[in-house]
Amino acid sequence: MFLDGLDELDQKIIGLLIKNARMSYSDIGHEVGISRVAVKMRIQALEQRGIIEEYTTIINPQKISGAVSCYFEIETRPDTLSQVIRLLEENDTITQIYRVTGKNKLHVHAVASSAQEMEDLINHQMDQLPGVVELSCNIILSRIKDIKGLRL
Repeated sequence: MFLDGLDELDQKIIGLLIKNARMSYSDIGHEVGISRVAVKMRIQALEQRGIIEEYTTIINPQKISGAVSCYFEIETRPDTLSQVIRLLEENDTITQIYRVTGKNKLHVHAVASSAQEMEDLINHQMDQLPGVVELSCNIILSRIKDIKGLRL
């Protein structure tokens, strides 16, 4: 299991937070059988160790009128890879960048407010990246399964 390095209580706490990150310390304590203060201390320790990185609100772009979500596969020359990464990191439309194995060195996700904004991203940013050997773009039509974070 992914959480083998954690004791049983921490695993239970993390499982509850994955289901509902807004769950109160009191409610978590009630579920796992320890005090609210003990829950708070354990969660703070998990945060300090970097096991829990953040709590966030996830917006589904498909539920917002006109939003367009897209994945790019980018193959670059090795000597321009770091420059391409820096340029992508600077763009607010880019939401995720993954360094991957295989022919395509980067897997990039972007969410634009409209088809026009996505086209502008492709024409003025993606097509202009230095050292790109190959670039493919896949528009996301629907979200079928999307697990965030760690599976328990």
